[in-house]
Order: sequence, then structure tokens, then C-alpha cells
Amino acid sequence: MASIKTRLGDAMERIGSVGLVLMQATSATLRRSLDTEQFKESLVRLGVHSLPVIFGTALFVGGIMVIQSAPLMVRYGAHSLLGWGAGFGILREIGPILTGLMISGRVGSNNTAELGTLQVTEQINGLRALAIDPADYLVAPRVLAILITTVLGTLLSMLVALFGAALTGQVLLQVHPITFWNGLTGGMLSFGDLFHGLIKAFIFGLVIAGTSTTFGLHAKGGAPGVGRAVNESVVLTAVLIFVVDALVSFASRGH
Repeated sequence: MASIKTRLGDAMERIGSVGLVLMQATSATLRRSLDTEQFKESLVRLGVHSLPVIFGTALFVGGIMVIQSAPLMVRYGAHSLLGWGAGFGILREIGPILTGLMISGRVGSNNTAELGTLQVTEQINGLRALAIDPADYLVAPRVLAILITTVLGTLLSMLVALFGAALTGQVLLQVHPITFWNGLTGGMLSFGDLFHGLIKAFIFGLVIAGTSTTFGLHAKGGAPGVGRAVNESVVLTAVLIFVVDALVSFASRGH
């Protein structure tokens, strides 16, 4: 019983720490006190450098969706529904989850490792000694960069995955791109489906940014401690992404 209470207390403390980190980032952003140079550098390093990974993964995922659905399309002659089926899955589920997990694995782990290294080497305390607020210099730029990367990366992954699905459909099932496009825009899908996916991406971005930053700032125990922080951050973020995905999907059912 004592062990359960201890773990529950630790979990609540972590949740509180994530909330505090997000509040600090929001406050610094609204006050426009975040370090713009750090933000630009973080956006390029964490965001732009992630685009090739997102692009390549989304392209193949779109193709895989068509390959897996091809037998059903052929059996029932439902080639005209290929665009709708691919679009529904990609816009509402595959795009946000795929990008969230990729950003978590590449960007979130990198953010935790960097902040953890700064923490265990006392460099963050050094910033405070120089009257530099870590929230403005480290936290807010990284949180905002990760959030923007996740949302825009999700939008890119959706477009690339749809392109991959259309290309594979033409090669494998001889479905003309116009037929695919008509199925995609024929009225069964709406802007609400795209908005649904982007809402998920926004929340995933908050989860990734808040969790990775929190674990980095609370790392202790030298290099092994940084490794543990990275591992715990990536695992917890992946779990939270699926939990949030289920909650958002349940809340928006029927819409």
C-alpha cells in the first residue's frame, strides 16, 4: 500500500511539473520574453531537421494502407472508395499518431537529453547565477518549437501520406488519381476531419513538449540519470499519446 501511494504521489508530482512547465512557456510567450535566437535555433534543429524523417515515413505509410486494403477493394469492386478510406484514416488517425510518435522519438528524446545534460552539469543553475531565466531561455523556445513542429509536421505527413496512397493506388489497383481525388473530396469527408486530426496534433505537441522538458529539467545522477530520463520520457509520452487519442476520439464520436 505504501508503495502504491508513493508511486501515485510521484505520478501526481510529474503531472504538476508538466503543467508548470507549460504554464511557464505560455507566460514567456505571451509576455514575449522568450529568447528569439534560441527559438529560431530550436525550430530549425528540432523542426526542420525532422522533415525528411516525417516525409519518408508518411510516404510509405500511405502506400502500406492501400496495399493492406487492396484485396477488399478488388473483391468488392470498391475502387471509387479508395480516396475516402485512405483520407478518413490518414486525416483522423494515422497522420496525427504517426507524427506524434516520430516527433516524440526524435525531437522529444533529443530535448530531454540536452536539458538533462545541462541539469546534471549545473549549467542551468549557472544561467540563474547570471540572472538569465531558464524559462525564457530554455523552456519556452523549445516548447513552442516542438508544438509548431508537431502541428505543421502532422499537416505535412497527411499530405505526403495521401500522395503515397494515391500513387500506390494507381500502380497497384489502376485507380486514376482523379478517381482517388473524387473519393477524397466527394462529400463523405469534410474540413471537420482535418480539424479533428490537427486538434490531436496540437494536444500531442503539448504532451511531447511538456513531458520531454520536464524529465530533462528533473534529471539527476549524471550520465546514467540522463539516460533514464530519456527512456522514461519517451515511454510515457507514447502512452499519453494513445490515451489522448482515445479520449479525443471518444469525445468527438459521431461528429
